[in-house]
Amino acid sequence: MVDTLFIGLSLGSILLLVALGLTITYGAMGVINMAHGEMVMIGAYSTVLSGLYLGANFLVAIPIAFIVSGAIGWGIEWLLVRRLYGRLIDTLLATWGIAILLQQAVRLEFGLSFFGIHIDGLGPGLQNVDVPAFLRGTIPLLGTEINAFRSFIILVTAILTAATWFVMYRTSIGMQVRAVMRNRNMAAACGIDVKRVNALTFAYGSALAGVAGVMMSGFKTVFPDMGASMVVDGFMVVVVGGVGSLFGAVAASGILGEINGLVAAATNDILARAVVFGTVIVVIVLMPKGLFSFKGR
Repeated sequence: MVDTLFIGLSLGSILLLVALGLTITYGAMGVINMAHGEMVMIGAYSTVLSGLYLGANFLVAIPIAFIVSGAIGWGIEWLLVRRLYGRLIDTLLATWGIAILLQQAVRLEFGLSFFGIHIDGLGPGLQNVDVPAFLRGTIPLLGTEINAFRSFIILVTAILTAATWFVMYRTSIGMQVRAVMRNRNMAAACGIDVKRVNALTFAYGSALAGVAGVMMSGFKTVFPDMGASMVVDGFMVVVVGGVGSLFGAVAASGILGEINGLVAAATNDILARAVVFGTVIVVIVLMPKGLFSFKGR
């Protein structure tokens, strides 16, 4: 049971990394970013390419993926998303198109294959990432052996969650983000540069998704479509926890991760997935604003 609960906690940690970015992005910007899953994929491919061309190990790939995914997220916001604020359906369709473009770009090796240039690690083929030797073993805990890499995932998620909380609640930019979440027009009237806040928020959310891709590459095969399902999982966490609620994202990811782990251990992964969706539907019906939504006045 300890091992099963631990697996659920590690699954919830991956969900949390994906959902943290969606929580602040959707909460602050009102944008349904369907390309968020592709930031996970970019983070995973950053791990593959940094190992092939830079000789960087798995640990060094984490800040590389953070920077690369954040930069691409900032570019998407600057080129496209900021022109669609207040048009929810348009942002959904536009970012869905960006997601498809990013997937095809990886399949086509960013278009360089047209010029006879081949990049190892890109393309439609499957890629695998080697984790460091010290993360391949097990750690004794409460009379059982738990996977060292899953422990590492939980540790990285805890650090990034704490860092996100600090930025959101103990810094000036975090106060501006929370002001924009509550009332965009009033925040702008008070002198906050809403465009700058939106760009930084979008970039940071994409960077967190990139780190989630690094973590996933350690135990899953890397391929162009790997992030497609992650955006759905991320939004499930957001709606269950409450839009814009950091604590809600943490709680919801833990709850859904444990439900998935426990049901999968007792039955199979397919039924576990169905139970998770059923749980989300029940929460939406009974508490449309989520478990920990903002209280209005």
